[in-house]
Amino acid sequence: MNNPLVQAFFFGRAAAEVLTERFEGAFTDALSELGKLDAELREQMRQFTDEVVERANRSNETAGEGRTEGFERSVSSNLDIQATIDDLRAEVALLRNELQKYRASSGG
Repeated sequence: MNNPLVQAFFFGRAAAEVLTERFEGAFTDALSELGKLDAELREQMRQFTDEVVERANRSNETAGEGRTEGFERSVSSNLDIQATIDDLRAEVALLRNELQKYRASSGG
């Protein structure tokens, strides 16, 4: 069979088979990697969720244990907050006064 047309046919067929096999292998490998990635992401998400739940539970327990202490602290901190608010009001009043003086002197 020295017919060039027949040789070209078999050559094309062999090339198509090799390309198909390589494509199937590459596609299978890609799907495998995608499956691994999906599994890893799901595991990381599960671990993240577990850690968040654990920390929230610890914070909740800590908040529940320290309620009486927190209440005692809040009474003194309310006094501090009120003092801070009073100081801020005084500063705002001073700034308003200075702003009025500035506006009056600049003619604006």
